[in-house]
Amino acid sequence: MPLQLYEKEQILDACLAVFARYGYANTSTAMLAEAAGISKALIFHHFKSKKELYLSVLDRCFEKGSIEMGFGEVPEHQDFFEAKEKFSIIKFDYYRKNSDVYKLVKEAFYATPNELKREIAEKYGKLIADKDKMLKRLFQNVPLREGVDREQAFELIMLTLDYFENKYFGELTDEKALDETYLQSFLDERNSFLNMIRYGIEK
Repeated sequence: MPLQLYEKEQILDACLAVFARYGYANTSTAMLAEAAGISKALIFHHFKSKKELYLSVLDRCFEKGSIEMGFGEVPEHQDFFEAKEKFSIIKFDYYRKNSDVYKLVKEAFYATPNELKREIAEKYGKLIADKDKMLKRLFQNVPLREGVDREQAFELIMLTLDYFENKYFGELTDEKALDETYLQSFLDERNSFLNMIRYGIEK
């Protein structure tokens, strides 16, 4: 008999807390079953393996996050640079309120366990590509100086954004990354780089 939806969500939420606290490698099946309040046999009857359970928890984080952060509702006319700033603040606020989600996402994408690298790349590659396409559509509205190649300008901006995102998620402690004062300092530094690019390419 399949798990009821609410039961499955309760199991995923309980396992999220364990994975967030201990990380994928240091989390045992016994710890997950104990947190979920069911037997190891039952939890892995439904999820087959620790890997499948971890990926299911990650899926739930993305499904809930995309709805609560509203990233699928970006007006096509919105200013590219203002939109990116807005996304960063929304994402920070969401992660601050959902620190377990932040810790899981940080591990999954910025310290990916070797056992999960292929699955995460395959599973979330399209999601990342779709996000880049959305940003590229917004960038089409940016008026450029004569002689500036739009594709190259977009690539330069994305390289800059990737650098700062990797810095934010990959190098910082959880406490510092979720501190609002640090966020503002981070955004100010990132925006100073983006502004150098923006006012060099924008008409």
